[in-house]
Amino acid sequence: MTRRELDAAGITDPALRAAYTQCRRLNARHGRTYFLATRLLPLEDRSAVHALYGFARWADDIVDDLGRHRTPDERDRLLRRLESDLADGLRTGGGDEPVVRAVADTARRYGIEHELFADFMSSMRADLTVTDYPTYADLRGYVRGSAEVIGLQMLPVLGTVVPREEAAPHAAALGVAFQLTNFLRDVGEDLDRGRVYLPGDLLAAHGVDRSLLEWSRRTGRHDPRIRAAFVAADAMTREVYREAEPGIAMLDPRVRPCIRTAFTLYGGILDAIAAQDYTVLHRRAVVSRRRRAATAAAGVLRVAAARWGAGAPRRAAPAGVAVLDRKGPVR
Repeated sequence: MTRRELDAAGITDPALRAAYTQCRRLNARHGRTYFLATRLLPLEDRSAVHALYGFARWADDIVDDLGRHRTPDERDRLLRRLESDLADGLRTGGGDEPVVRAVADTARRYGIEHELFADFMSSMRADLTVTDYPTYADLRGYVRGSAEVIGLQMLPVLGTVVPREEAAPHAAALGVAFQLTNFLRDVGEDLDRGRVYLPGDLLAAHGVDRSLLEWSRRTGRHDPRIRAAFVAADAMTREVYREAEPGIAMLDPRVRPCIRTAFTLYGGILDAIAAQDYTVLHRRAVVSRRRRAATAAAGVLRVAAARWGAGAPRRAAPAGVAVLDRKGPVR
């Protein structure tokens, strides 16, 4: 499928094709939920999405260093090197790292604002030193770069049937909803890395602090205060999903099945967390294979309806911004 995706996107340079292929592998390995949804996109759009998510995963892997082979100073140097490489790549279209070359090419093709990448790297740097967020407002400052910008980067790739600025707040909210879902699902693993992403004021409202979370993680014992805090985090996250959902109808009809599928699958993670009674400190919640398959099948049917539906509206873009359709750049 990789070759067909690259051919459909008009990517012919062998080195660039290899760079995009690496991004696709990163997306497939790290983001099973979204990678499944991405396969519902039109062929010509998939490589760009893989580039955006592959680059994000590359940076995130430097920060997290799951094998813990690197010291904090080494991770800082690697991240600064990547940031410099990205800045040069966005300016020149090159880059030392294959993921940088792919994402720089995507940014050029779709006219993605370079500031969005700078905001992303700023949040990645924060992960090297910041271990918790006292308030939800503080956390939203972090997720501006770690999540909102991903949704905004995606908009030029996906296309809209309304002015892009109208869809932008919903796209940003969707990125935040996905991120908050990850924070709740991965709270135990993040705690092992020394980080707590759930806002301190939400935890404190239920009598929870880091030491109580660490005790529960270490002993495997439960506490009703922790459960209450996680229920509140679930409700907070679902509210952001409600903010995001109207934006799906603002997208190009051909890409709506992909985003609707991702929306449903990620929401399903919250359902799985609730179904296991919010014991995420002790075991990871996952969406069952049956539900994933049923959601994907429904997405395939939506793709067919969008593809063969009569009179589907074309993508809209702000004046002067090129959007790639099946025939190439148009204005």
